[in-house]
Amino acid sequence: MSLLLPTPEGLYCQEGGFHIDPVRPVARALITHAHADHARAGHGAVLATRQTLDIMAIRYGAGFAGRQQAAAGPVEIGGVRVSFHPAGHVLGSAQIRLERGGTRVVVSGDYTRAPNPACAPFELVPCDIFVTEATFGLPVFRHPDPGAETRRLLASLAQFPERTHLVGAYALGKAQRMIMLLRAEGYDRPIHLHGALERLCAYHAAQGIALGPLAPATLEGGGRGALPGEIVLAPPSAFAAKWAQRFAAPLLCFASGWMQVRARARQRLSDLPLVISDHCDWPALTRTITETGAGEVWVTHGAEDALVHWCRTQGLEARPLRLVGYEDEAEEVGAGEAGGAEDPAANTGAAGAGRDEVPAANTGAEVAGTDEEVAANSGAADRGPDEDVAGRAGAGDDGPDGGIAEDDGPATAPGAPA
Repeated sequence: MSLLLPTPEGLYCQEGGFHIDPVRPVARALITHAHADHARAGHGAVLATRQTLDIMAIRYGAGFAGRQQAAAGPVEIGGVRVSFHPAGHVLGSAQIRLERGGTRVVVSGDYTRAPNPACAPFELVPCDIFVTEATFGLPVFRHPDPGAETRRLLASLAQFPERTHLVGAYALGKAQRMIMLLRAEGYDRPIHLHGALERLCAYHAAQGIALGPLAPATLEGGGRGALPGEIVLAPPSAFAAKWAQRFAAPLLCFASGWMQVRARARQRLSDLPLVISDHCDWPALTRTITETGAGEVWVTHGAEDALVHWCRTQGLEARPLRLVGYEDEAEEVGAGEAGGAEDPAANTGAAGAGRDEVPAANTGAEVAGTDEEVAANSGAADRGPDEDVAGRAGAGDDGPDGGIAEDDGPATAPGAPA
């Protein structure tokens, strides 16, 4: 019997009686990270990193699950040994390692090998079966240096000091990484935030992530021409609203790995596409598969067929999982300039207005900087919530008696900054 089975709810461990990142409410869920396409509300019990539980509470309210337990070391669940390991994707993100009967399985969740000062770096975990994402799982996807992309933004700011530079970035992960990239390039001015980003940035700061001076992107009165020469971060969906039109000759920028696709940049009306991703590109995906030592690879949510084909050319067993529900999140922006909080009960990761979709049969997308075409399904869009966050209430930590597993010892929190 396989340790994991694909089901309509997501990956299921029958012996442990739990799902991993289920797309609908289940009795027991292990969550890799708090992006809404992986972390839904309504489960009976949730096991995740402390940071992931906290962020889910910020987004959904304290009662997002019947029971909540923070992963603090290896645990036994129904005879399956489970541990969490940093994934490098966003704060609190983790790979989940399962072991039983000498078989080791690692479920990557979303991950990146690129340095990300907003969270702990990716940890390579040897395994027999590796379940990997494939968001950018085509050979054409090779991400540029994020520092160089950030310098392009600063060069534009210097060239057009009379214009407000609006940078589209998802609220969890991308926004904080953009801030850290700007600080690394010596930008020490206040960075202005749409209200939808404020609470998650405050949580990162409370976790020891040094974001530097931040300010609300508040516009006094109803006039236009606000914040010339400043950088404003906002969820991408905010750019279609009147909110964005009040700034000084706004220059629209978007930070996403999908900005490498010219058609996507044009769709977003991006004046300055910034190719900055929190996912692995093709070289990082193939390197990681090789370095895990896995003899079998399962590929999910992305360009599955291309990566499966590559694995088979390397002599590895490989299969596409065809799981449904891991795609772009709703761009749920609260009403008002400051990003009013929305009803957390309604914010469950379902599709919503402003969704950044990839056509189901995207077989010929142009890719910036290359003459190659995307030969197959280019995968789900760069994931990450950009919704307004509900008022934060700390996630409960029921401990071993109230959670879903017995703790087997301490471990480094996967979401803590390195």
